[in-house]
Amino acid sequence: MQGRLITVETLYDDMTRLGIKAGMTLIVHSSMKALGGWMPGGPVDVILALEQALGEEGTLVMPTHTGGLSDPGGWSMPPVPQSWWEPIRRTMPAYDPDLSPTRLMGAIPECFRKQRGVIRSSHPQVSFAAWGKGAAGITGEHSLDYGLGERSPLARLYDADGWVLLLGVGHGNNTSLHLAEIRAEYPGKKDLTVKAPIHRNGVREWASFRELDYDSDDFEEIGRSFAQDTGLVIRGHIAGAEVLLMPQKALVDYGVNWMESIRQAPDDDEAMQDG
Repeated sequence: MQGRLITVETLYDDMTRLGIKAGMTLIVHSSMKALGGWMPGGPVDVILALEQALGEEGTLVMPTHTGGLSDPGGWSMPPVPQSWWEPIRRTMPAYDPDLSPTRLMGAIPECFRKQRGVIRSSHPQVSFAAWGKGAAGITGEHSLDYGLGERSPLARLYDADGWVLLLGVGHGNNTSLHLAEIRAEYPGKKDLTVKAPIHRNGVREWASFRELDYDSDDFEEIGRSFAQDTGLVIRGHIAGAEVLLMPQKALVDYGVNWMESIRQAPDDDEAMQDG
């Protein structure tokens, strides 16, 4: 067996050296592949090391999104034949916090959501799972409308002075900047009506709800500017992964100001180029 042996102990040492402390409320966006090396327990090692670092007073949060629970008429990656739409709508299972798997979230949150004691929020597309002292408060009352907004786990993280850990991923995965999008006012901001299958009073139904037309194209630029302007981003390594640790409230507030100052409507960009 070649490469570095990574264990719960070595991960814990890297995490505490970075600045993860007991009692923190921490949301983690992760790439298992980025860690490199060989781990006896795989994603379980990462989860146990995080929980050990946060301790009994801490709270661990991860995104457990299920974007595939949506109307097939809007699918583009890949699209499906129109003749499939009706049977998909008729038979797609409703969101179930205990059963529905994550989609495109990676191995760590998919493993985490099934751990005993973890609580998963109720949103059929953008749920979050949490473990620890504040788990119930973080995941409770997750509204259908604007699922990354004021009645979401992201807003509860903000209230709890939470932290963000980007473990082997960039700001394109940083969902806290979507909370900034909800709060910011900028040209071209628009809403969408989306649908997902849910259980309501024991009956499966398709729910319609309002959502922001999110745009993460400038999140990397916002993250770089936040680090440069504030000095609040801690850079380091956990195993072989490059990581960023930052206070969520300061990031969201900065993101709001950045978007309101920099974002332009698409027509404005075209007018500048024509001129």
